[in-house]
Amino acid sequence: MGTGASRGHGEEGEGPAGRSAARLVIDAHGAVVVWSPGAERLLGHRSGDVLGRPVTELLAPDPGTGPADDSGTGSGCVLLRHRDGTTVACRPVLRTVRDDGTGPRLTVDLLAGAAGLTPDIEGALLEALFTRSPIGLFVLDPQLRLMRFNAAAEGMHDHRSRLALGRRPTEVWPDFSAELAEQVMGRVLRTGEAAISFEKRGRPPGDPAREHVYSASAFRLEAEDGRILGVADALVDVTERHLAEQRLALMAEAGRRIGTTLDPVRTAQELAEVAVPGLADCVSVDLLAPLLGGDDMAAGSVEDDTGLRRAATSARCGRTGPYTTGAVGTHLARAPALRVLADHEPCLVPRLAEDGAWIRDDPVRGGRVLEERVHSLMVVPLLVRDCVLGLVTFHRWDPDLGPFGDDDLSLAVDLAGRGAMALDNAHRYVRERNAVLALQRGMLPQRLPAPSAVEWAHHLVRSGAGGDWTEVIPLPGARVALVSGSTPGRGMRTAATMGRLRAAVHTLANLDQAPDEVLARLDDLVRNLADEHAGAGSGSPVGATCLYLVYDPVTRLSTMASAGHPPPSVVHPDHTVRTPQAPEGEPLGRPGPSFGMTTLELPEGCMLVLRTPGLLQSRPEGTGQAEFERLLATPCDSLQDMSLLLTEALVPADPDRDASVLVACPRPLGSDRVVTWDLPCDPAAVATARTLATRQLSAWALQEECFATELIVSELVTNAIRYAAPPIQLRLIRDRALTCEVSDTSSAAPFLRHARTTDEGGRGLLLVSQFAERWGTRYRERGKTIWTEQTIAV
Repeated sequence: MGTGASRGHGEEGEGPAGRSAARLVIDAHGAVVVWSPGAERLLGHRSGDVLGRPVTELLAPDPGTGPADDSGTGSGCVLLRHRDGTTVACRPVLRTVRDDGTGPRLTVDLLAGAAGLTPDIEGALLEALFTRSPIGLFVLDPQLRLMRFNAAAEGMHDHRSRLALGRRPTEVWPDFSAELAEQVMGRVLRTGEAAISFEKRGRPPGDPAREHVYSASAFRLEAEDGRILGVADALVDVTERHLAEQRLALMAEAGRRIGTTLDPVRTAQELAEVAVPGLADCVSVDLLAPLLGGDDMAAGSVEDDTGLRRAATSARCGRTGPYTTGAVGTHLARAPALRVLADHEPCLVPRLAEDGAWIRDDPVRGGRVLEERVHSLMVVPLLVRDCVLGLVTFHRWDPDLGPFGDDDLSLAVDLAGRGAMALDNAHRYVRERNAVLALQRGMLPQRLPAPSAVEWAHHLVRSGAGGDWTEVIPLPGARVALVSGSTPGRGMRTAATMGRLRAAVHTLANLDQAPDEVLARLDDLVRNLADEHAGAGSGSPVGATCLYLVYDPVTRLSTMASAGHPPPSVVHPDHTVRTPQAPEGEPLGRPGPSFGMTTLELPEGCMLVLRTPGLLQSRPEGTGQAEFERLLATPCDSLQDMSLLLTEALVPADPDRDASVLVACPRPLGSDRVVTWDLPCDPAAVATARTLATRQLSAWALQEECFATELIVSELVTNAIRYAAPPIQLRLIRDRALTCEVSDTSSAAPFLRHARTTDEGGRGLLLVSQFAERWGTRYRERGKTIWTEQTIAV
């Protein structure tokens, strides 16, 4: 039994079919001498339980009254007993009858399941496969020579297909993916593994103008004894499904590529590029001028194309259209484009007649159409809410591509719709950005003052956010305030908030308040604005930042305070860069301690640089400051060159935020232009002060200002002696204006009175206000300074 089992396994391996067959071998006495693993899997009996036992023990009792063939399982079917007691219907196939000296042996293969088909059904099925089946079927021999094919397969090639019998596919259909088909079928013949759904392409005789796509599957044909008879190749036309998948893929790509920016011209170029070559050989996009300029678009039909500008063109092989980007071109009255602009309906010209009226009479477009041999055309409007934004024109000139059809027009309309939405978003952005820029320009001065205390230059990069600004504000006593601020958000409200903050800074500067007091008042303003915005349901100005720095050219000292703003940088004459830290303060409107103030002495010949946070918007956190300081150490011919160097090197081409930089060189005021006297707290000192002031004005050649200055000095010194506390100091400063300052240690604020005609006093400050250009009070850590300014000829 063991020898027979060993020999039986060898028989099972003969031929490709034997590898997985449920096979048994019966000797001349009806005993099982070989029981294959396939038979064990089919019936569950182990080989030790079956070998040497009569094969009849495997037969299951027939539930019917007739023989096994009449049991209802079908012709040639027997019922065998499974190990678990159930019955299995099998059709036995007799393989070999041999006599190896021990008697004849019968090899039996068991086919599980329903019984084989009747000869009539098998014949009808075979006839249907080769005459009426819609699936193309080719039968080839082991040498891949065509033996037979059905009617559907013949229609996929040509009427001479009968001449292909006995020849290989590469010999008769070289352009029908024949080389690929032979490679696949050769692999199927070698391995026995079927190839499922590989792709073939070709032009069938029924539709020679369009390439069709077929899904092919190949499987090996084998005889019952395992001999390889050939290979069968079944084909299904999946052209429509393939085109639908291509259209879906194109629309998905359009979703990824169209509208990546808010630039109308770039969006138009993306629309043109996504359709070439997937849909057309050339695509051009023409947009109406108001869209490109951000102006309002009128709804309804467009009577002419005088406002159309070529925004984008994309074509195969690097060709270009008749008009370059930005050019204006007009269509003839009979051109399809004008009909599309008027009725808002797409136009399909499947066959373009070369002798058409508009082609013949248009020397530019018509000439290029004839030159490129365009044979099909589509013109689709870009529509948003019944408003025409422009036109998209699709051309085909490749003779291998068929004319545009209705499916192509539907796809073009979908692409144009997606492009129109992206263009509408870009148009809205451009319109809002133009409004913000106009408001921002209106909020900021066209010309900044030129105080003698600093030489300065600045540069503002506008992104449409509208929230950044830098400022130079002259102060009394030849001093100057340098301001840098940034408001969060973007848009009209941000620009308006920036304007309100800037106006508040000017008002507080005119009141000559200290930097920390200026930021404290700004903080109150931002909190009030936040309450207003919260009630209106709009964005909040909370988080605005500001740096306020005051430079005194007499003392060369700078006093500054910061509300969450980047600190200034000081470039020394040897090009070393230092960034002094102002006392840390929270951004405006946020809770935190009161604002601190710091004082630093600026060396002569240094450069002071203030910036907004947007200057380093493209740099990773922690690396931007180092690059900024490296650029500051670069020698430049002028302050304007330095400001441009910083913005061009650090701000991206299409910034998301505004960026502003202010570069200033402080100038000390010479001692010959400042004079100071300490006065005793004695009424007699008033006359002395008048005399000292008159002598100094004569030395400065300002005799015309002597009378007014004597009166101002007399009133201010008198008030200090009468109401304030010593020491009292008088200082005259000659700059662009003549400044008179009287300082004392009292914190009592003077106020202007309008005396009645019967009053003997109370007219001092009223007279001062009449003779001085302006006057005010500046408080110090201990005491105050009352100052006046008079205009002088420089």
